[in-house]
Amino acid sequence: MTRPPTHTVLSSATREVIIGFDRPFVMIGERINPTGRKLLAEEMKAGNFSRVEADAIAQVAAGAHMLDVNAGIPLADEPALLARAITLVQSVTDVPLSIDSSIVEALEAGLAVYQGKALVNSVTGEDEQMERVLPLVAKYGAAVVAISNDETGISEDPDVRFSIAQKIVRRASDYGIPAADVVVDPLVMPIGAMGTAGRQVFALLRRLREELGVNTTCGGSNVSFGLPNRHAITGTFLSMAISNGMTSAIMSPLHDEVKSAIKAADVLMGHDRDCAAWIRQFRDPDAGGDRGAAARDGRRRRRPVE
Repeated sequence: MTRPPTHTVLSSATREVIIGFDRPFVMIGERINPTGRKLLAEEMKAGNFSRVEADAIAQVAAGAHMLDVNAGIPLADEPALLARAITLVQSVTDVPLSIDSSIVEALEAGLAVYQGKALVNSVTGEDEQMERVLPLVAKYGAAVVAISNDETGISEDPDVRFSIAQKIVRRASDYGIPAADVVVDPLVMPIGAMGTAGRQVFALLRRLREELGVNTTCGGSNVSFGLPNRHAITGTFLSMAISNGMTSAIMSPLHDEVKSAIKAADVLMGHDRDCAAWIRQFRDPDAGGDRGAAARDGRRRRRPVE
């Protein structure tokens, strides 16, 4: 029996985004995150949010459907910074946001000022964290990213990670959060450190789609960490992940190589109707008069070129 499509509906005050198996892949911009960005961290801590504003605008202009907002800066007032960042980003863009923090108080501060239905990033399978985060998600009517690790850490066994995801989905249901509002992160490990990381994730994605029927996301660039020509690895990984059921990723939309791989996967999976998005993105503006010639050439070539 085929499962009906699972739709995770997220919104800002004025725009709705739907994550689903039958929908185009959702790109969640990762840039508003001070981790590893020393200058951004210093500016945010000092109350300067000009780079946050610029990053938000640039990512949406580059095609991000949503933005992840993180304000995790050591020794800073993270709840206040996160709430301010969310308010600012919502004032300059209209895309839905992922509110990203490991601090429950910061998540609540962000949710309190957010306009629309947010994605909370994230909850793990640790009992204590689920007991703190899931009631918050239910209170604000949000959706949540479920990280498939628990008190034991990140297992290399995809069956264990599936069991943790299953546990979080069931516990969320206890709080009235439907499976459609749980977006599972299967945890993508660096392929340079773990040669089976890709195959493990692809197998797990298929189970999450077919057995749990949940949407999925990941840190898109994790797989290529430490390798040269990272964008080629990341783009290829994401296109393969899409074919196995992944429906969104937290990633940078600023790299054309990665975006092209995602858009091509949408075409080949049948999620880009009539290839309309692909044509809009890549049509040669000087080739408008060649459509008839291309069609005639296509009629002449009845068999593939060998």
